[in-house]
Amino acid sequence: MSAINTKTNKYMSIWKTKPLSVLLNEASEDEKGLKRTLSSRSLVALGVGAIIGAGLFSLTGIAAAEHAGPAVTLSFVLAAIGCAFAGLCYAEFASMIPVAGSAYTYSYATMGEFMAWIIGWDLVLEYALGAATVGVSWSRYLLELLNKYGVHLNPKFICSPWETLTLGDGTIIDGGYINLPAILIVSALSLLLIRGTQESASINNILVVLKVIVVIMFIVLGWDYIDPANYSPYIPENTGIKGQFGWSGIAAGAGTVFFAFIGFDAVSTAAQEAKNPQKGMPIGILGSLVICTILYVLFAHVMTGLVPYYKFVGDAKPAATAFAVTGYSFLQTGLIVAILAGYTSVMLVMLMGQSRVFYTMSKDGLLPPLFGQIHSKFRTPYKTNLFFMVFVSLFAGFVPVSDLGHMVSIGTLLAFVLVCIGVLVMRKKMPDAPRSFKTPFVPYVPIAGVLVCTYLMYSLPYESWIRLVLWMAIGVALYFVYGKKHSKLNNPDK
Repeated sequence: MSAINTKTNKYMSIWKTKPLSVLLNEASEDEKGLKRTLSSRSLVALGVGAIIGAGLFSLTGIAAAEHAGPAVTLSFVLAAIGCAFAGLCYAEFASMIPVAGSAYTYSYATMGEFMAWIIGWDLVLEYALGAATVGVSWSRYLLELLNKYGVHLNPKFICSPWETLTLGDGTIIDGGYINLPAILIVSALSLLLIRGTQESASINNILVVLKVIVVIMFIVLGWDYIDPANYSPYIPENTGIKGQFGWSGIAAGAGTVFFAFIGFDAVSTAAQEAKNPQKGMPIGILGSLVICTILYVLFAHVMTGLVPYYKFVGDAKPAATAFAVTGYSFLQTGLIVAILAGYTSVMLVMLMGQSRVFYTMSKDGLLPPLFGQIHSKFRTPYKTNLFFMVFVSLFAGFVPVSDLGHMVSIGTLLAFVLVCIGVLVMRKKMPDAPRSFKTPFVPYVPIAGVLVCTYLMYSLPYESWIRLVLWMAIGVALYFVYGKKHSKLNNPDK
């Protein structure tokens, strides 16, 4: 009988939750902890820095050409609706549990250790592969800039072996050895993050200002050159294949660009470095989401009005392609430079978010101690930064951008689903816990978030689901081989 009870206890231990009091105690600052340096303004800039990026400057064209046509604007609206529901849930958690780790930490407090591990492992798809996706697109715009000045890099070192690259001058490169520019930018930003969060945030604030100026300039200057004929038909007729235009195409387009909305999610990973997290987290999360949704819709409307949507097939630099038809060719170079700056801020935020998630998981014992080690001088998780410098570089150097984008989207959507469920669980289990921000209209908002995000997951290609299942299977195996045995919550004597 005792043997049966022992097995039952071991099984139940994977659902053990981390007490809220413990989480809040971990959030208190000590001499070995992370510095609290981020203001509400910096948190909004952090969110805007992550949101305005690859989804706008790169994947907008792919979503329009392959899925939604000019109605890609509706794709952004649909994605924003799902983000709004999830964002409200994130804001409540972030104000309650101002600890680094984002959805991983929230799941640990509500659904238990195993689900926390699942979401932490899933966040690698969201942040690490998100940074890789943006790195690939960054390299495309860099090549476009260099070509304008007659600088031509060796074709074998500017794209992965499994993709075809079309340059602005019409040159077609059918596969190379490695995307070296993408690897170099990922490495440089990883080293910058080791230097410190304050330094990274200051640079990010400057890059965000440049990026917002570019978006507004594109909208204002491009508006007069819109050709209304490019909007006809606004919703192209479905080809008979799910996700290729029609209403299913709008949903597929929303799923494709969804990962570009993870800026507010990245804000929550920095909760332990916020000066006033109870106030700053909701402002940073919801403020960045509202600002960027408006800019997304306007930008996509102008872009598909300047150039017919079908011309963006395989184009990882659609903003440059669209702006080229305006009478402001002299601004083309400036546009590309600013987009490169904008992409840089996106990668900076994603790489920081990923390192903070693994830092928190390591402190809980679910990952090896090296991921939780803090640099003696810079007080940053430098070994985690170095690990992901290599990991993200490999994906950026060898995987096509469209495959990366779909993997990031499905990982992000799964994280949002679990956070929405987590709010429902937390309201049931801890209804009286202090909350400086409360998700309105519970349970309707969390349920709506689950339904919308699940629908967008369903709209993604079948291959994305296969990759997600394989990735999660690897994660489950790692949990039972290492995480469960070394968990500090379930093994307090270790």
